Amino acid sequence: MAEQAPKASFGRQVWLMVAPDAGKDDDGRDNFNSRGQYVLCAIGGAVGLGNLLRFPSVVFNNHGLQFFIPYFIALFFIGIPILTLEVVIGQAYRAGCVGAWNSVSHRAKGVGLSMVFNGYTVVTYYVAILAWAMVYFRHSFTSPLPWSDMNAPDFFLNNVVKNPAPIGDKTKEMISYPGTGVVGETLGWAIFTWFICWMCTFKGVGLTGRAIYVTMALPLVMIALLAIRSLSLPNASDGFRLYLGVWRTESISGAQVWQDSFGQMFFSIGVGFGYFVSYASYASKHSNAVQDAFIIALSNSAIEIVSALAVMGVVGFLGLKPSEEERLSTFSSGFFTYPTALAEMPGSNFFSVIFFLTLWLLGVTCVFALFEVMTTMVCDSDYWGKKWPRWSIVSIIAVVSFLISIIYTSEVGFNLLDAVDTFVNDIALFFTVFTECFFVTTIYRWRDPVDQIGPIGYWTYNGGYVLSNFVGLLVGHLVSPSAGAGAGFGLFIVSVIASVLLSRTPTVGAPRFFAKNAFLSRFWYAAFYCGNQFRRDINHAVLTGKNWKLHWAWPVLLKYITGPAVLLVWTFAYPKFINNNHYNDPPFLYSFIIMHLVVIFIVTFFIFPRWLNFLIPETRRNDGKFSVMPQVAIGETPIISRNDEEGFEDRSSVSGGVTGVHNSGMTQEKSAAY
Repeated sequence: MAEQAPKASFGRQVWLMVAPDAGKDDDGRDNFNSRGQYVLCAIGGAVGLGNLLRFPSVVFNNHGLQFFIPYFIALFFIGIPILTLEVVIGQAYRAGCVGAWNSVSHRAKGVGLSMVFNGYTVVTYYVAILAWAMVYFRHSFTSPLPWSDMNAPDFFLNNVVKNPAPIGDKTKEMISYPGTGVVGETLGWAIFTWFICWMCTFKGVGLTGRAIYVTMALPLVMIALLAIRSLSLPNASDGFRLYLGVWRTESISGAQVWQDSFGQMFFSIGVGFGYFVSYASYASKHSNAVQDAFIIALSNSAIEIVSALAVMGVVGFLGLKPSEEERLSTFSSGFFTYPTALAEMPGSNFFSVIFFLTLWLLGVTCVFALFEVMTTMVCDSDYWGKKWPRWSIVSIIAVVSFLISIIYTSEVGFNLLDAVDTFVNDIALFFTVFTECFFVTTIYRWRDPVDQIGPIGYWTYNGGYVLSNFVGLLVGHLVSPSAGAGAGFGLFIVSVIASVLLSRTPTVGAPRFFAKNAFLSRFWYAAFYCGNQFRRDINHAVLTGKNWKLHWAWPVLLKYITGPAVLLVWTFAYPKFINNNHYNDPPFLYSFIIMHLVVIFIVTFFIFPRWLNFLIPETRRNDGKFSVMPQVAIGETPIISRNDEEGFEDRSSVSGGVTGVHNSGMTQEKSAAY
């Protein structure tokens, strides 16, 4: 009779109840203990200050109701498609950002590293914002509220960030910042926040999944309480009417509302920062990834739409009206507008405590998610992951992260934070997301279409596609939008015609409509093959059974709508840098330069992919290298007679968590047989 394992002590049982071990998947990777924990953690990463503060600000600035038209277009054409991509590659390839993108293509490691860079950059300054919220939280126990004796901006600048004004005129010369000291209270709250982050992540997703029940549920209750209180204020109905009751057609005709809605979608949903890939890698391999992505995205939008009521009631109470001169922002809403209203309303201390504690709790779930991006990358590597236990890796990264955060708790910290926040979003994030769309729809299994139509035809089309985007946007900024559209579309049409003429006729026919003639078949291989094959491979290997499948339109949307839209928003960073004289502002100049590292990462490691192999487990370094086998999904094992000299050998293998088949080629006749 087998010996029974010794029963855990009472203390151990209590500890496991509070901090349970993570589950294990068949491949030995840690798993969330339930699908609900995984989805909540992913929602927690998405839901943050942008939901409670930034969303109502952009709705207010764009006169309310009509903002929802571009917002929902951005949700379904930008947010959900990219979120779905990040969730499925994390779940399918069972790795953090660098490992997952290595499995998409061994030349895509730089995309994964850029995502880690984006997420880690944000988490080092995000903690400082939460520290400022906690400074307000402490002062909320003082009656009367200290900012009631002065205007809220003065309290924030003089008592919270203690930010001395810069010296000089940046329209004429390089300005300087006299403040060099560290603000003690901000530093203390930053230490506290990093400690809580360490406490909730050091043991892995088992512990994080348990902590999320508190850090997500409590702020949702508080948001509901704040919304009810805000809408009960005098004149709150004016704010609610602005939010949902007044239609202004002219407000939807300009470019600003579209730029704001697309920007809000990125900042709110959180794609490009890597935590969806990292969290999804700890989900069950055959979880319903597409459905999960929709749940995360729609929950995030629902929370911010409801959360806006808490701010819009205050807008009506204070009698604020939208204007180009006084636009609300995340900072002005959270640290100026709402505190002003709190100081004037009955029960000001109680609701002030609730509001700033809600901000901190919303933010700390984002800190967990962003911190996990770097942690997962390090733990996945052979060099560190096999030599060090997770708790020690988490501890070292937390200490290093805190040391980096110190600069944001200094007297120049607010200015530096503002600069880094501006360009990590406007440059690093948007360029990374564009390359995500491009790599998965153009580089994934690219040898297949090259085998069928030839390298000249394939790269003429896709090189022309990229060039037409950049030329069109450049001409659009330098001359006019209409001239840019003409140049871009004209160059693209030329590349399409040249590609079709220069390509050879495929031996494995294109599907359905595109099989009607050789020209359509050539076009399909150049334009659609890679993204469609990625979709088929994921559906075949991971999204099995009753799971929602990736639709054929999804990769088309990524390449031809989502990608160009993201690239368009990315280009706005350059006129912003010049028009605002940021080249004479040291923090902004530093941020503008350093955020171009993502371009260097993506290009360098595309050319020299082996340089990042130290971050990939040795057993998975050949993932993302596919032999030629047009239109055969990974995991399919076609059988061909060994008497056929052109037959191919079945060499099924597990590649990056997805069962892969790497074969030599396939003729049209053989394809028809399968």
